[in-house]
Amino acid sequence: MTDPSPPSPPGRRTRFLWVVWGLVLLAVVGLGLVPELERNFLAWLRAVLVLVGLALTVVWFLVLGRFGWRTRLLGAAVLAAASFAAPRVFRVDGTVDGTGLPHLVLRGPDRSDAPAAVAVAAVPRPPAGTPAPVADPRAGDSTQFLGSRRDGVIAGVALSPDWKTTPPRQRWRIPVGAAWSAFAVSGNVAVTQEQSGGSELVVARDLATAGTLWVHTNAARFFQWQGGEGPRATPTLEGGRVYAQGGTGLLDCLSLADGRPHWSRNVLVETGSPNLLWGASSSPLVLGDSVVVAGGGGHGPTLLAYRKSDGKPLWQSGTISASYASPVAARLLDKDVILSVNGGSFTVHDPADGKVLLGVPWGDGKWPVAAQPVVVGTRRIFLSAGYGVGCVMLELAAAPDGTFSATEVWRNKMMKTQFNSAALRDGFLYGLDDGLLACVDAATGKRRWKDGRYGSGQSLVVGEHVLVQTEPGPVVLAAARPDGFAELGRLAALDSKTWNYPTVAGHLLLVRNDHEAACFELP
Repeated sequence: MTDPSPPSPPGRRTRFLWVVWGLVLLAVVGLGLVPELERNFLAWLRAVLVLVGLALTVVWFLVLGRFGWRTRLLGAAVLAAASFAAPRVFRVDGTVDGTGLPHLVLRGPDRSDAPAAVAVAAVPRPPAGTPAPVADPRAGDSTQFLGSRRDGVIAGVALSPDWKTTPPRQRWRIPVGAAWSAFAVSGNVAVTQEQSGGSELVVARDLATAGTLWVHTNAARFFQWQGGEGPRATPTLEGGRVYAQGGTGLLDCLSLADGRPHWSRNVLVETGSPNLLWGASSSPLVLGDSVVVAGGGGHGPTLLAYRKSDGKPLWQSGTISASYASPVAARLLDKDVILSVNGGSFTVHDPADGKVLLGVPWGDGKWPVAAQPVVVGTRRIFLSAGYGVGCVMLELAAAPDGTFSATEVWRNKMMKTQFNSAALRDGFLYGLDDGLLACVDAATGKRRWKDGRYGSGQSLVVGEHVLVQTEPGPVVLAAARPDGFAELGRLAALDSKTWNYPTVAGHLLLVRNDHEAACFELP
């Protein structure tokens, strides 16, 4: 008896697979040729293409390959066993290179599930008889997020570009609890935030020795699988006090001398706002007699102000979700204002009562915006963001009623900051454009150069240089000049994923990530 469906020749059996994977390969290569397509989108699109190819391969094996039924059953059993075993063998440890793709590691001790334990217990304290650190701010201190002026520009520091002859010298290195906070420095005191099990910490250390001066503890913990656990914001030091906001929205005012609490507010609970997907990230802005922070998700409030002496609520403003940026004080058109990048808009506020003086759409409200606004002159604002948004230069004009209007000077995708914020020097903007250091002419929007691969790192303009904290951990010194890219020095500061901003206080560089911190003396 003749078999009505004889096996097809081997070549015909595999033709389907050749077509599928040929198309996948062409699409993967073609995506890399799309101008200004960001690496996070590129990574996800390529991952989807590969998954589609694998799914069609399984269909071919089980249905179209004409294998015997025993072979198919064995293959299906192997796939089922692998699917069952994978989540028990591997776990997600954040993301891959800031792309949002899950980073899989073998299961083992997971710090996010560890019991509460004070992370600073192993940190050495100053020897008995050591003079108490001086907390009064000194010239060159970095008392808040992105430097003393919150603009990413460190003035008054002249760095040597020759790190080969005179490399940075390590002063100390210590373990720290998880957080994406940076250090704030006043005098000989350095303050940051950390996570220890179920406790959120504000920790003050001796700048010279890293010895623990005091620890303030809150029973709070924020965790999100892509961003990890711990606080996101950087403390602000002003008037002998520390203002710090944790990942769940707890806002504390503490004594810089000993950590004694002055007052505390639960911003999200008091406003009835949900937390942001990746956690409250607003570094407090101290302005006059008030402390200003961003709100939560939902329909606002977008910004809130509290009296800095006792925490009394002063005003709330805005009806749109906050974002991952922090409020900025500026003087524009002879008026003191507060600038705020929000979840879908950019707003300008009156610091007296929070009144919205200007509101323009920014981003789409679906993808995060985290870059700080950059003040250019007395009437222009530069905004930038990743996830397909790009950048824009706005020029403001004053209306008779005291509000502002804005017109676009230029808009393009020459600076696509993701976690990073650009900084201005001599009419040029320097920042990480999708992980590569770039220089953009602030007047025209033209990109002068783009080079180096630093991932989702952070950068500061320090004198005539750009200091880059790369995502993998090393610190890079590059020239801040528009005529071309030049990497001048490289320091093996850290050796794992680092999303924290570096802090420069005088000639000291403080770096940290989610498990260690170090201090270097810069030449």
